[in-house]
Parts: sequence; C-alpha cells; structure tokens
Amino acid sequence: MKKVLFLLFTLCLTACGFQPMFTGTDADIYVAPISGINGIDLRNALWAKFGGQRTPDATYTLTVKLNRPVTQYKALEQTGDATWQEISLTASYTLSHNGVEIATGSESAAESYTFVRYLVASNASYNNAVQNTIRVLAEKIGARAIAETYKYSHTNGQK
Repeated sequence: MKKVLFLLFTLCLTACGFQPMFTGTDADIYVAPISGINGIDLRNALWAKFGGQRTPDATYTLTVKLNRPVTQYKALEQTGDATWQEISLTASYTLSHNGVEIATGSESAAESYTFVRYLVASNASYNNAVQNTIRVLAEKIGARAIAETYKYSHTNGQK
C-alpha cells in the first residue's frame, strides 16, 4: 500500500512539472580557503556537500568568513559550577559568478554540551559540539548556495 501511494505521489509531481532543484549531481562551486582549524573543517564539509573539491576556475566561488566560537553557560549547580554550556558559530558568506556577487548571507548554528570536571571528557564533549555545529553550518550554507546557483543559472538562461 505504501509503495502504491508513493508511486501515485511521484506521478502527480511529475505530471505537474515538478523538478527537484538539486538531484545529487555535483555543484561546480569552488570554496575559498577559510581561516582557522574550524574553517578547514567547514571547508571540508562544504566540499562534501558540493560533490568534491573544485579548482578556483569553477563556475561559482563561495567565500566564507567563520567567526570564533562563542561559549556561554546554560546550567549551573547551586555551588556555581557549570554543568552545561552552549557553543555557537556564525559564518558570513558571499557567492559569486565570474567575479560578480550573486548572493550574500549569514548563518548561525549552536549546540549544547556537557561540561564536567574531568578535563578529557569536557574537551571531548566540546570538540563533538563544535564538529556538530560545523556540520549544521555546512548544511545551511550549502543548501543556500545550491539554491542560489540554481536560481541564477535559470534566471540567466544557463542550464
């Protein structure tokens, strides 16, 4: 029954002219180097989102400025010791085509993590939160960049 409903849904979308914006094909977007260790991780995550590393002569260029992580306390014990913290990252980006800016924006992501007295556990928890936040930023920026390249290419007669 589920297969039949899925098939009917697919046929309805096809009949109305629906076409997915991004079907998993590689996006020709060069990601300029991003400073810092977190920047390297963000650039790698964006490469994965776009189907691999591109050369600077790609159709589009994405320039990202990643701000330093901001940490704040989220929960305190009666003694005043922190038990939870939140890390947030903000990145601003510019997407250009042949040197012409076609989109700009800013994205933020945050994640809470356990802050315990044991240094190794606290560091591991912090590092995991940073990596998760970078993955979320890459998804947000990547989706926006793909949408903008699709819109730009269809507005300007390119396919």
